[in-house]
Amino acid sequence: MSGVNEIRSTFLDYFRKEGHEVVASSPLVPRNDPTLMFTNAGMVQFKNVFTGLETRSYNRATTSQKCVRAGGKHNDLDNVGYTARHHTFFEMLGNFSFGDYFKERAIELAWNLITREFGLAKDRLLVTVYHTDDVAADLWKRIAGLPDEKIIRIPTSDNFWAMGDTGPCGPCSEIFYDHGDHIPGGPPGSPDEDGDRFIEIWNLVFMQYEQVTKEERIELPRPSIDTGMGLERVAAVLQGVHDNYDIDLFKALIRASEEATGVPALGANRASHRVIADHLRASSFLIADGVLPSNEGRGYVLRRIMRRAMRHAQLLGAKEPLMWRLVPALVREMGQAYPELVRAQSLISETLKLEETRFRKTLARGLTLLNEATEGLGSGSRLDGETAFRLYDTYGFPLDLTQDALRQRDIAVDLEGFNAAMERQKAEARANWAGSGEAATETIWFGMREKMGATEFLGYDTEQAEGIVQALVQDGKEVESASAGQKVAVVVNQTPFYGESGGQMGDTGIISGESFSIEVEDTQKKGEGVVVHLGKVVKGTVKPGAAVELRVDHARRSKLRSNHSATHLIHEALREVLGTHVAQKGSLVAPDRLRFDISHNKAVSPAEIEQVERMANEIVVQNGPVTTRLMSVDDARAEGAMALFGEKYGDEVRVVSMGTALHGEKANRPYSIELCGGTHVGATGDIGLIRIVSDSPVAAGVRRIEALTGEAARRYLDEQERRLKSAAAVLKVSPSDVPARVEALVEERRKLERELAEARRKLALGGGSGGEAVSEVQDVAGTKFLGKVVEGVSPRDLKSLADEGKKSVGSGVVTFVGVAEDGKASVVVAVTDDLTARFSAVDLVRKASSALGGQGGGGRSDMAQAGGPDGTQAQAALQAVAQALQ
Repeated sequence: MSGVNEIRSTFLDYFRKEGHEVVASSPLVPRNDPTLMFTNAGMVQFKNVFTGLETRSYNRATTSQKCVRAGGKHNDLDNVGYTARHHTFFEMLGNFSFGDYFKERAIELAWNLITREFGLAKDRLLVTVYHTDDVAADLWKRIAGLPDEKIIRIPTSDNFWAMGDTGPCGPCSEIFYDHGDHIPGGPPGSPDEDGDRFIEIWNLVFMQYEQVTKEERIELPRPSIDTGMGLERVAAVLQGVHDNYDIDLFKALIRASEEATGVPALGANRASHRVIADHLRASSFLIADGVLPSNEGRGYVLRRIMRRAMRHAQLLGAKEPLMWRLVPALVREMGQAYPELVRAQSLISETLKLEETRFRKTLARGLTLLNEATEGLGSGSRLDGETAFRLYDTYGFPLDLTQDALRQRDIAVDLEGFNAAMERQKAEARANWAGSGEAATETIWFGMREKMGATEFLGYDTEQAEGIVQALVQDGKEVESASAGQKVAVVVNQTPFYGESGGQMGDTGIISGESFSIEVEDTQKKGEGVVVHLGKVVKGTVKPGAAVELRVDHARRSKLRSNHSATHLIHEALREVLGTHVAQKGSLVAPDRLRFDISHNKAVSPAEIEQVERMANEIVVQNGPVTTRLMSVDDARAEGAMALFGEKYGDEVRVVSMGTALHGEKANRPYSIELCGGTHVGATGDIGLIRIVSDSPVAAGVRRIEALTGEAARRYLDEQERRLKSAAAVLKVSPSDVPARVEALVEERRKLERELAEARRKLALGGGSGGEAVSEVQDVAGTKFLGKVVEGVSPRDLKSLADEGKKSVGSGVVTFVGVAEDGKASVVVAVTDDLTARFSAVDLVRKASSALGGQGGGGRSDMAQAGGPDGTQAQAALQAVAQALQ
């Protein structure tokens, strides 16, 4: 198996044989979800089935769903053609269970398909599971035989799927393929997971919860399955290539592009051919589903895709419209699977030809306008940004092409003006299309991000700053004012307030202006860079445009700084003491404590805790400066910086370093180096003191460390000392002698308990001579029966009493009922060996237990034990045994 068409059909046939309904791909324009611009996943057409709004005639389905991601929040258009796996159009293979099978069957089906039907080598596969999903981890181990190191627990939302803020949700399990150590990159969850070596090929979503509110999540009555496998990705794996554009489908389209242009796909031309091949698919399928190029909404996205490909055709030297001539090649490759391409072939060709003809005219006009706009400019001049943007937006003339055209004339472009015009256009585009799949309360922040830009954060250097109120939000909507007593979310152009992220809680404080004041209760990051201050107006009325002063709660921020820096030091110390397998899996940096989870499969011993604490405090007392630098991700990792639990980093990252290592291979080198956007102390001595207060399990292979710093740590130690001194006073010894004295008292108590138990046992047997016990022996139907009620004898000592009783009677049945202080009773029945053929101790003890209000009992035929809740019926229990002997 190698061809894309064969892979697709094999997938669908496999699930058809497993009882799944093969459902045709839904259109790229969603029919049941107006919040989405395009269908972007296989589950979109089943959304109402999963939510219970719609029923189908089947409860298992499989599809090959066509998808587009080139607008809204899924927009990687500018990357397409230059990377190995970015596409505007792709196919998502999937299987779905609507309340039918769940995790075990889904994992079994997936594993059998990829290892048996597809024949992938098991040693090249590994999986991720949500960090608390022990069931999935155990199933992968049992069904696939994967070792623990190939079942990676991920604590982030990457492995927890949600349809939205409310509705169905659940953990995910992703299957990764290892392309080999000759390709850079690490496994998922590792610092270099963004490399290309380990590639996700399939995601299994276990839809088992319903998010009722932000705080409440309940179990779904009918858990379901939703999976997605990128056809292009798995084809690359099965065809032994690492680049999606090297699979048979793309090779055929690129070959058609080469033949049409006469330009080989080599060197700088390689990306242009890839852009044309990818965009040909997206454009053709969108047109087939009824989308036509326009200047708004979906049509605008289609026009951008088409014109980007057409611009690359011109870069290849095509003198006439090219795209429409490639449609037959696409139909040959994909028409059988998607007959809508065949039906719409003429429409697709005509639309592409007309659009490219128009584009060539406007592009030519754009070049004319560029020449006119720069006619009076001499060497060293600048083209205004508005003109450059108009060429880009209206005529599809990209900035880099404008810059190249002007470079030989030594004319630059006003980039600031260009970017300003670009931001304005984004705001207008968002107004034309509000749907992005986000809830309204969240979408508003993305709109603000486009309109106002990201909030500038000043809090690394100051806790007080001035700013301008840009927006006020109440109940998910922008408002023109907020007055005393009202809750409000405030967006300011710049702020010293840190928005909660990376485990560090958001700042609190005061925002004040002329005649008004706002008490900030929390600060959050929203919409990709918008810092939102959540609080209550305590005085006056605030309006957008108002000048404000922002003051962070200094005492609280100081505690947050200390706890965040301490987290870094403890993290590094744990890696040194426990091993480099330790990785942070989640954290909370609060003002009163710090908490973080680590990957470690056993308890951290007291000695290890002590060593970690000592090493961290060694760095604290160094009082060395905490330094921060901005650098590329690659440079940061080259210096040994750790990237934490699934955080996403941009091209430039903030690297925090603190302390000088004193031990091992790192001696005299920076102690802790991490990629971190949080706030930290100026010097390690500002932490004051670190005290680890607990280590506990939170999930399989995950431990939770909690610690205190500074004043909180000192108060904790003071309280421990007060308790020690109080204990010493009661024991009448010095504090240093308390452990020895307590140990002696414990041993003395154990001795007394043993002596008391022995005394009670002897008393129960009649003072130890056996005389009294023997005098209580009855003859029941020719069988000796010794029955006695005792108090103060533990259940475990009743058996030894019974053994002594057997010796006393020689031949017979012995029963002891022990009544405890709480009124409950225990009973033991013993039968001498010569009578076990006639009487079973198990049957007799159950009679006694029933009289005591209990059930059952167990043991051997010669000795059995049971109990009951009603000790007042102890004599009745003895009588029940005696009657059973008659």
